[in-house]
Amino acid sequence: MLKSYQLIFSGLTLFLLASMVAALCVGAVHISLPQFWSMVTNSIGLSNEQSYTDQQTAVLLNIRLPRVLLGAAIGAALAISGSSLQGLFRNPLAEPGLIGISAGATLAAALTIVFGGPLLNRLGNEHSYYVLAIAAFIGAFITTLIVYRLAMHNGKTVITALLLMGIAINAIAFAFTGLLTYLSTDEQLRNITFWSLGSLGGASWIAFSSAIPFIVIPLIGLPFMGKSLNAIALGEAQAAHMGISVNHIKTLVIIFSTMAVGASVAVAGLISFIGLVIPHILRMAFGADNRLIIPASALLGAAALSFADMISRTVVAPAELPIGIVTAIGGSPIFIYMIWSQLKKQQII
Repeated sequence: MLKSYQLIFSGLTLFLLASMVAALCVGAVHISLPQFWSMVTNSIGLSNEQSYTDQQTAVLLNIRLPRVLLGAAIGAALAISGSSLQGLFRNPLAEPGLIGISAGATLAAALTIVFGGPLLNRLGNEHSYYVLAIAAFIGAFITTLIVYRLAMHNGKTVITALLLMGIAINAIAFAFTGLLTYLSTDEQLRNITFWSLGSLGGASWIAFSSAIPFIVIPLIGLPFMGKSLNAIALGEAQAAHMGISVNHIKTLVIIFSTMAVGASVAVAGLISFIGLVIPHILRMAFGADNRLIIPASALLGAAALSFADMISRTVVAPAELPIGIVTAIGGSPIFIYMIWSQLKKQQII
């Protein structure tokens, strides 16, 4: 089994690297693979041959590289959060958007944009990104905490109540976001619309550096939860008898997920279906072992969002399609097909 897992991770890593290289090369300023390789070898001192232009170098280093790295980090964060929450709540629908994490982060970002405008202007672009990331994290955490507490009954989380409370909190958060949209100025309205549709158009080294601390910690911590989540899948009582602190695991998973999703929403807005579809694809292909699914979700999610971003900035060039629209258009049919195929296997349809 260890060898098969190593093969899966190796394949997903190669797929991620191929997706990122393709995203780096494709665009209004085309960079061929030989030119890309020449840039890489020159930068590390292995070659002095220059087969590329200064414009290509500037585009790669200042525009595409931070955008691709940020997109890969956000894709990994959303997918690993979705797979961890699904494992924790033992429900395939318990992804960050459905239980209110994304809506809470968006509401907090909208509140910061509308009422914190003077402060953000004084801080400048660099520090304002940090403020938005922290605000989004706090909003995501508060929303998740409210949903989690409302779904508790006799010390246990009721899954049905969790999902229903998530839907209700989502509606409330989006209603207040709509109210803020009504109260906002034209510039604030454009910024709030950015969060609602999702985009990597504002990607920069500043945005990447502000989001990556909130994302790296969950990417490191959540894979260690896999074994415990496998035990929780048998039931919380059985997991407790095996010596697992269920409440401790729940707290860690929720904190890590809110960190990752909050930071992602802060710099890129709402990006749907990555946290929902990616874990499903892996479970259908490789089974339900969270020790595999959680880290594999990060790799596949990063590759999927890199590919989606490449489509978003090329399909309607020179304009740019919001990446949230691309993931929704691509993810919805895939999710419907997976549900249909599972029902067909069970001979329900």
